[in-house]
This record gives sequence, structure tokens and C-alpha cells, in this order.
Amino acid sequence: MANLKKIPSPITILMVVIIIAAVATWLVPAGRYTTLSVNDNKSFAVLSAKGETTTLPFTQKTLDSLQIKIALKSFATGAIRKPVSIPGSYQSLEKNGQGIIKILQAPLKGIYDSIDIILFILVIGGFMNIFHQSGAMIKGLKSLTHTMKGREAWLIIILTFLFSFAGASYGMAEEALVFYPVMVPLFLAAGYDLIVPVAVIFAGTQLGTMSSFSNPFSVIIASNATGVNWRDGFTERILMFAISTAVTIWYIVRYANKIKKDPAASLVYRVDGIVKSPYENLDPKNSEVPVLDTRTKLLLLLFLATFLTMITGVIFFEWWLLEMSALFLAAAILLAVILKMNEKDFITEFIKGAADLLSVAFIVGVARGVTIVLNDGHISDSILFYSSKLVGSMPPAIFIVVLLGLYLLFTLFISSSSGMAVLTMPIIGGLAIMVNVPGREIVNAYLFGMGIMGFITPTGLILPSLALVNVSLKAWWQFIYPLLIILMLLSAIFLITGIYF
Repeated sequence: MANLKKIPSPITILMVVIIIAAVATWLVPAGRYTTLSVNDNKSFAVLSAKGETTTLPFTQKTLDSLQIKIALKSFATGAIRKPVSIPGSYQSLEKNGQGIIKILQAPLKGIYDSIDIILFILVIGGFMNIFHQSGAMIKGLKSLTHTMKGREAWLIIILTFLFSFAGASYGMAEEALVFYPVMVPLFLAAGYDLIVPVAVIFAGTQLGTMSSFSNPFSVIIASNATGVNWRDGFTERILMFAISTAVTIWYIVRYANKIKKDPAASLVYRVDGIVKSPYENLDPKNSEVPVLDTRTKLLLLLFLATFLTMITGVIFFEWWLLEMSALFLAAAILLAVILKMNEKDFITEFIKGAADLLSVAFIVGVARGVTIVLNDGHISDSILFYSSKLVGSMPPAIFIVVLLGLYLLFTLFISSSSGMAVLTMPIIGGLAIMVNVPGREIVNAYLFGMGIMGFITPTGLILPSLALVNVSLKAWWQFIYPLLIILMLLSAIFLITGIYF
């Protein structure tokens, strides 16, 4: 069955997307917006479409004169760090089609640009392998499985809510990759298939991206770039978070219970055949329940404390990938000390763990190559420019629904929420005023569109997530598309209602 329905590997899929993007650079008219960025909080640097740089005073008057409806404070505090597109500044450029050499260079440039995420993933792999050597995870999973026996559905409910809340509140995304070695054996032991942990972890955090209510990397940056207070629409987003999370939990639990009753109904089995997870050897379901001794409890406490420290650092101390990578490296060294591992064994096991996630790291880098091709071909801004012209004269209700569709399209090429915000919000925000649409609904259309398409776009985190559990994109698509239809309808209802009420 697996051979009959085999599909290309994630990296192959991404290379095909890069080729398609390169072909588009020969077909789509080239052009760029002039952008504005900060020079050490002392002045603004304005980069024209043709690469000419000018310096302007670091004042609110400068922003107002350029029709950028963003408070100066947002630049001064670093809330907006990436270049912002200046409305009405789009200029056509000579075509810069990307050829074979550029196609080959794109994934390599993507790895360069994504090195912080890649190092984070590799360090996580090393940390997890060191922790596995202790045996504490297996013992802890056995104990948890025994405790939750007969109530496994509550694991899905609780964990999906927590991941969704983490995504909606502070933007958990890449850091969720560290949970797969923990969750996969747990759900296998409960009698579920490999799609369930992906649904709980990835779909949970992605759902949080869609219904963000305080995520600084999406809703706050997007609101600032649109010129509205991020608290405007907060109640609506909380309601969206509650409803969409409840619907998603219902959908996952329904599927999981179906698989538990009839394993042959598993989409993994039906699409990919018999698949072995990299973490299946940790499956504790057929073993006796051990007593957790003091050493095991200490190791599990250290494991939990590492994640809590990461979350605290991200929320309160503005940590990002460098700080999180250093945290997991320090935790791995501390584990080695507790386990009394010698230097040679520690290095060997750490590198082995990193090697296990090397394919995932490459997927992240290659995905970035798609955006690089579009940017180097000068068509990223062109896609935005012609899309904005399309929706500029529409009635409000039609405008907001079409805008949702445009953000679904944009997310195929730009998976960074902050990058999408600073590129599109100043332009779309100006259009919203013309068609009498509240700025908060522009932000919501951006959130909903990016959130929904993020479930399947190959330039996001879905391919690395699936690679961690050896599940194909085809199996995931068959699982997720009914839920995406529900979420799209729900989003359209919220957006249209938000315009008139």
C-alpha cells in the first residue's frame, strides 16, 4: 500500500515549489515598494525600489507625510523591526527572471537565512537524545499512560487547548517541535495513530496563530502597521479563539476515537501503509508501570523546568531562537552531569540526536528558499500590488472576504507572520479606509488567512512536523481539509459580522 501511494519527500516538494516560483519571476511583472526602516533610533532609512537610500528625521511627522499610520513609539521600542512598505510607492522594475543557477542557490541561501531556526532544531535533537539516555521519559510516559487509562481523550482536549493558547497568546511555533518525542509515544500508547500527535501539537499551535489575541509576532505588529490599537477587536479574537479551539478539539477527538475503535480506519495506514515513527521504540503500552524514584522525578522536573523557562523567557524577556538554543544546550549539559556521562559519550550522543533532526532542519531552510526566489525576482511586491488593485473598489463585505482569500494566497509564498504584516498591512490598511472597513477587520483577515493556509503551506512548519513522525502530506491533507472548510466558513462569518457590528 505504501509503495502504491508514495508521494515525493518534503524536500522534493519544496524544490518543485521553488521551480514554480522561479518560472513565475519570468511571467509576473517585476516591481517593488519603497521601504522605510530605522537607523539606530536616530533616523529613518528609506530604500527606493531601485536601491537608492535616503535618510529622513526620526519623527512622527515623517511617518505621517509618508501615509504610514504607525506610531513612532512602535519603531522606537523595536516592536517593528523589519522594513515597512510605503503606500503608493510601488514602481515597476526590469524583469529579473530566476534561472537554473538561482534555483540551485535558493535552498542554500534559505539555509543561510534560517540558520537560527536550524541550530535551534539541531540543539533540540541533541538535548532530547541525552534525555532519552536517562530512561526517565519512558518511565514517565508509562506512568502517565497508566494514570490516564480510559481517559485518553482528555489528553487531546487539555493538550490541544494548551498549544492553541500558547500560539494565540505569545506565538508558539518552532519551539513546539521539541514536544514530538514526548507526545508521539504517549498517543501511540493510547491506541491512536501518528496523525493525532501532529494534530494536537502542530494544529494546536497553528490554530493559535489563526486566532491570536496577544501574539506579539502577528496581531500586535499587524495592528501597529495598520495604525490601530492591537486591543481593538480583542473581544472578537477571544471569541474566535474559544470557538475555533472547541471545534478543532471536537474534530481531533472524533477522529482519534474512530481510530481507537478501528485501527484500519487510520489515514496513515490507508495512505502511507505501515509507518514506523522515529520515537516508536519509546512506546510504553505493553510494559509494567514503574515506580518513579527520586532520580527519575528530578530528571522529569528538570525536563519540565526547561520548557517552562523557555516559555517564561519568550513572554517576559523577549527571548528568541538564540536564547532558547542556549537554554537547551545548558539543559543538555546539566543532564549529562546528573547522569555522570563522560565527555566523549556526551558529545557522541548529542551529535547523534542532532543528526536525527538534520532532515527536519534542511526542510526549514529549503522552505525559506521559496521566498528568496520571489524576492530576488522582484515579484513579491508585485503580487501584493496587483492584488490590492483587484480589491480596492469592492463593497465592504465582498472586500473583506476576498481579502481573506488573498491572505490565503500570500501565505503560500510568505510564511513569516511578522514579515507578512510589515509588507502588506500599510498597503491594505490604506485600502481599508477607502472602502470603509475597520482596521481591526483587516488585521483579522490577515490572521485568519495566514492561520488557515498555515495548516498546509509547504513553506511553513507542516513539512518539518510531518517529517518528525514519518507521515506524508497526502495523509495530512485528507485529515485536515474538512476542518479547514469549517474554519474558513467560521472566519468569513466573523469578518462580515465584524464590519457591521
